[in-house]
Amino acid sequence: MGNGNAVDRVSQELRRLVAVADPGTQLPSVRELTARHQASPVTVAEAVRQLVAQGLIETRSGLGTFVAAPPDQRRAADLSWQTVALGARRPGEDEMQALLALPRPGAIPLSGGYLDADLQPAAALGAALARAARQPAAWLRGPVEGREDLRAWFARAAGARLRADDMVICPGGQAALSSALRALAAPGDTLLVESPTYLGALATARAAGLRVVPVPADADGVLPDQLAAAFARTGARLFYCQPLHANPTGATLAVHRRAEVADAVRDAGAFLIEDDYARDLTIDGEAPPPLAADDPDGHVIYLRSLTKSAAPGLRVAAIGARGPAGARLRSARLLDDFYVAGPLQQATLEFVTAPAWTRHRRALRTELRTRREALLTALRRHLPELAPPAIPRGGLHLWVRLPDGTDDAALAAAAAAEGVIVFPGRPWYAAEPPAPHLRLTYAAAPPDLMDEAVRRLARALGEATARL
Repeated sequence: MGNGNAVDRVSQELRRLVAVADPGTQLPSVRELTARHQASPVTVAEAVRQLVAQGLIETRSGLGTFVAAPPDQRRAADLSWQTVALGARRPGEDEMQALLALPRPGAIPLSGGYLDADLQPAAALGAALARAARQPAAWLRGPVEGREDLRAWFARAAGARLRADDMVICPGGQAALSSALRALAAPGDTLLVESPTYLGALATARAAGLRVVPVPADADGVLPDQLAAAFARTGARLFYCQPLHANPTGATLAVHRRAEVADAVRDAGAFLIEDDYARDLTIDGEAPPPLAADDPDGHVIYLRSLTKSAAPGLRVAAIGARGPAGARLRSARLLDDFYVAGPLQQATLEFVTAPAWTRHRRALRTELRTRREALLTALRRHLPELAPPAIPRGGLHLWVRLPDGTDDAALAAAAAAEGVIVFPGRPWYAAEPPAPHLRLTYAAAPPDLMDEAVRRLARALGEATARL
């Protein structure tokens, strides 16, 4: 009580002084107020803090406390100089922000790259992290390349060619990809990509100053002859590829093309960055082994993340390569952020080596199949012209072709106004898109909302096509 009364006394005196003083007038020091009110410095500081929060006074480091100017007299900050100092914005930033934006309340998300909260193994992850956090050793500094046992787990998943010493743990797949592009290429170099391809790869490559060249792909993955021609034409030494359930199309590289793609990369003396983000998202049948599993001479840079298949907060991935390329990757990761937090690494290892991981993947396969079928059923009912002819055997997305002349970006905006969130197709292309598309995600909303979501999309599309 006494301390509260003292705060009030100091506050009241400062208010009286502010009421009769001009803006900028210096107020009594903490030492003066302490002596005058026989209060502690902590008490005076609390009174000052309250009045600063109310905008009545301001503190200036090393100078003291002053009467603040009324809000209508305060000069608005002029930040326009920063546009000159910063220069042009990095390409792709707007698209990435839109892709990661949270849907507004009431909207049905058919966009996004992460599992719905109902599909995430939050309880198992939380228990593993709680146990890891209680172990003092988890908080110590570990190897900069990550825990050896966790690296060994990722290496085993990549196949017999990679070992634990070839891997480095990263805070998510995007960070791993960014490090790989900067470690293996220099500004001005060419990066070949499938067309269309992952938006985050395009944004990261352009931010690194790389020239991005698209290579045609179809439902069976990248076209090997076109890949070989692109290597010959551009002199590129780097190809980014998602051979399993590619984002956004869902395509998987066909068995008969795997050797031809490997030959094209080898003949060019190039590297292939294999983004194996969907290893745990197969719905139908069994996933083929990674390309890295059949790579005797170290052409494949292998990347695998757990974020897409577990939870957005599990920012743990690994990237691996053999030889000098691996050494460069490990150096790049060290310069970026030293290492991934120890408790998160330990919790991840505990989770993926426990029965909970197997149970989660089994349940996830069932749930993704249910949601994919719900979305397909809704499309066939309300928008049969958008139902894709080839159904992806895994992943999180459907890639749907729109009627010729449709503005996919305008349609996405109209759909948002109707309360359904979709993502336009054009940002997924490194060059001009050959046709308008939408990427529809079936993992971000429950199956009982799919019919209503497509109803809303149909209304938006009907309005858009009526204006053609």
